[in-house]
Amino acid sequence: MTLDGAALLQLLPAIYRLRDADQGGALARLLDVLAEQVQVLQEDLAQLYDDQFIETCADWVVPYIGDLIGYRQLNGVAATVSSPRAEVANTINLRRGKGTVTVLERLARDVTGWDAHVVEYFLGLAATQCVKHVRPGAGGTVDLRGQPLLERIGSPFDGAAHGVEVRGLGCGGRWNLPNVGIHLWTQRSVGLSQATAFARDNLRFFFDPLGADTQLFNRPQPLPADAPLARESNLPVAISRRALASGMADFHGPDASLFIAGLPAGTTLLAADLSDLDAAGTQWAHVPAAGSVLIDPQRGRIAFAAAPSRPLAVWFHRATEADLGGGEYERLSTLSLGLQPVVEVQAANGSVQAAFGAVSAGGAAQFPSSATWAETPSVALAADAVVELRAADQTRPVLQLAGELKISGAAGSELTLNGLVISGGALHLAATANGQGPNTLRLVHCTLVPGSTLKNDGSAAQPGAPSLIVETKGTRVELDHCVVGALRIAAECQVSLSHCIVDAGDPASVAFAAVDGNAAGGALQATDCTLVGRVHSAMIGAASNCIFHARASLAGGAAPPWPAPVWSERRQEGCLRFSYLPLDSIVPRRYRCQPATAADASRVVPLFDSLRYGDPSYCQLARRSAIEIRTGAEDGAEMGVHHEQMAQQRESNLRLRLAEYLRVGLDGGLLFAD
Repeated sequence: MTLDGAALLQLLPAIYRLRDADQGGALARLLDVLAEQVQVLQEDLAQLYDDQFIETCADWVVPYIGDLIGYRQLNGVAATVSSPRAEVANTINLRRGKGTVTVLERLARDVTGWDAHVVEYFLGLAATQCVKHVRPGAGGTVDLRGQPLLERIGSPFDGAAHGVEVRGLGCGGRWNLPNVGIHLWTQRSVGLSQATAFARDNLRFFFDPLGADTQLFNRPQPLPADAPLARESNLPVAISRRALASGMADFHGPDASLFIAGLPAGTTLLAADLSDLDAAGTQWAHVPAAGSVLIDPQRGRIAFAAAPSRPLAVWFHRATEADLGGGEYERLSTLSLGLQPVVEVQAANGSVQAAFGAVSAGGAAQFPSSATWAETPSVALAADAVVELRAADQTRPVLQLAGELKISGAAGSELTLNGLVISGGALHLAATANGQGPNTLRLVHCTLVPGSTLKNDGSAAQPGAPSLIVETKGTRVELDHCVVGALRIAAECQVSLSHCIVDAGDPASVAFAAVDGNAAGGALQATDCTLVGRVHSAMIGAASNCIFHARASLAGGAAPPWPAPVWSERRQEGCLRFSYLPLDSIVPRRYRCQPATAADASRVVPLFDSLRYGDPSYCQLARRSAIEIRTGAEDGAEMGVHHEQMAQQRESNLRLRLAEYLRVGLDGGLLFAD
């Protein structure tokens, strides 16, 4: 019951109410004060009751309730554990199934944010069985004709019978009684819709619009709430030729893992090996029969018996570690939605140049889809113009150049590129007669393909070729969540890199320098970046959580005469912190950088799973890298461009929970599937 002053006054005899009204209402005002305090007391009593339950308690009570049930707080790097209240609420429910594989798998997904699958390896041990209780799969030799079974050997879904391994999970063993493997997928399967397949000729195509081999992945299906464990269809698993051959109808379709648009009715889709028969790739291993189309999911290739209509639109899924460079992910918050007019780029030839020209005085030119535009436009900005050349949200358009994309601009202008993938040439910001140009050149979630273009095998066609050339004076160059090749920036410019990869193709190639590739480039600031190649800057103002993967000379000894792989002309100001760079670098003050001593120089070096653009693990630190680099960032995460993934914290979360939920006597280990 809620009381106010009027309600309390009504409880008094009428004579007192009448007298109080005649004397100015002093009693009514006193009762208002008393009622206010009563309400405070009532609210406090109600909150004390609510504080008994985790769903309704005050925030300060959550740790106390958690302490009552022995809850230990985790790093809030995954959305499911970012709120201790939610995790404390789930703790009792999880502990009812403590030690079961269902709870372990759910726990692994919740605390890491990664896909997971738990395997009890003792179930796959070969055993002599009792005829009264036959356990399928336990014992017997492998059927060499059972290709699906053979293909899964060694994977998390291995169904063959194995002999006992006495090694523990931490030592490479798997098949033993106490072993429970928690398989984790740190990479995600992301889609590319309505992309333009790259034509090798009239009959042969690549799914990848850049013309490189790419492994296709399935589109993971949501895990049903009542499902005990995740299956292959619920996980970002690479599609094999045999899997595609046995389930083409499951993989191919408008809402499936892959799709080829515009196929004639009655076309037969077949899985096949389309590997190169010669070094030049002029012939592939198989040729389709009339009325059929061959698909190689392991190389991302398509072969037709009759030439299809062009351009060929395809849908497919690939794996990625992070939302970096151009991609079909949400970028709405990065778009300049207030710019007007907005001119949409059309599909006809010359439409890119027409759209760019229409917004030269201000506005946005927008690519509407993930198709490829083969055109080499130029950009000329009017004075004080603010222009954005962008991809529509959740699209990944490709601009295929036949040369450099020339950019010029008058004083006060500003140019932003957002969400674009550009190959075939560099962005070239040329200086005017007085050396001036746009005030700002900004790239957000863009890919300037390292090496200009890609060969069929995915390697760079021109390793070390510059992706961005800036000749103007005083231009501020900003790159955010971008993948680019080498940078050539005039010394009078300022460069800011955030969550970027700068890839010169080799640690001894020049990743950052002036326009001539030798003199000092502009003043540099970098945060959470990986730079592959040598750096020569007028000043490194600040660098945090970065990896400078540089080497003084090429394998043959040839290199420009630089005194150090990372070289800052000015060293009296600036600071490099929580970063890796070669010990012989000439830079400003270092703070907790690696390697710390000469004795560690040979051991503490970055090792990558891949340095080839397009690979799912591109610029991802290998798990065999030195722990000083994998945990060397300011918050204990790994250095480099994948710092914000917080991989170490996710692993720590899971190891902490395994100690609580794993049954006594079992040996749990983390196994990374990618």
